[in-house]
Amino acid sequence: MDTMTPAAVLRRREMVCTSAGEIDVVIDAPENGAGPAIVLLPSSQRDSLDFDPLAQQLALLGHRVLRPQPRGMGRTTLPLEPLTLHGLARDVIDTVQALGGGSAVLVGHAFGHFIARVADMDHPQCVRGVVVAGAAARVFPAGMAESLDLASDSRQPAALRIAHLQRAFFAPGNDPKAWLEGWHPELRAIYRAAGRVPPKDRWWTVANAPVLDLQGAQDPWRPPESRGELQDLLGAQQVTVQVIDQASHALVVEQPVAVAAAIARWMALLPEGGGRSAGAAHGV
Repeated sequence: MDTMTPAAVLRRREMVCTSAGEIDVVIDAPENGAGPAIVLLPSSQRDSLDFDPLAQQLALLGHRVLRPQPRGMGRTTLPLEPLTLHGLARDVIDTVQALGGGSAVLVGHAFGHFIARVADMDHPQCVRGVVVAGAAARVFPAGMAESLDLASDSRQPAALRIAHLQRAFFAPGNDPKAWLEGWHPELRAIYRAAGRVPPKDRWWTVANAPVLDLQGAQDPWRPPESRGELQDLLGAQQVTVQVIDQASHALVVEQPVAVAAAIARWMALLPEGGGRSAGAAHGV
């Protein structure tokens, strides 16, 4: 157990063996037993250690929280090429089957929600629900991708990076300096290419499991006019929208307590078991 982790939560790491290599998984669970499984998937060029506060909160609420380290990060040894969203989704499902009892809620932060949505499309029997946390609008607003590239580039001056972190990731009043560290820009091209296979038009319209669309109230990647686009597409019965105050694109680190509470409330309403929701699946 980590010395900074409350006694009520146990944290450990395990390696999940697959035919292609091993997945390094951080596990947070209640000391008195593990509840429903949740898998946390990080945003572009960042690893799952960003979720430390959120994982702790979810475990305190009674959940078993799994955080597979993405390919190229931590001790994960799976190959980086060729890489697609299908392959990254398979990594998630391997983790769920090994450590999550075969079915879990997937929480994808920003780019991580691409993987969560494709996992739901490819392996619906293993997905109880999908939380899209800080998902951008279907068409990225102008300037956001450029801010991501500058913010993640350690070769740029710190002041410039902080300005773009504040612009694109953190709400006014929230300190972006912690995100000067923790980037993997050497993996940018590999993951950007992976994010195009399959194309967004293939998975965007598909939802087998219920979806919680968590949005930061000050997220420039998700302007107000785009708030309802996923719910409008898939239906209010399939998609629940909740806006988190005093949060931007990095809402999982800006407001971990509020995010954990929203996820836990929504999960309490999910049907038991994995796979499709009570309503018909949506797709093309």
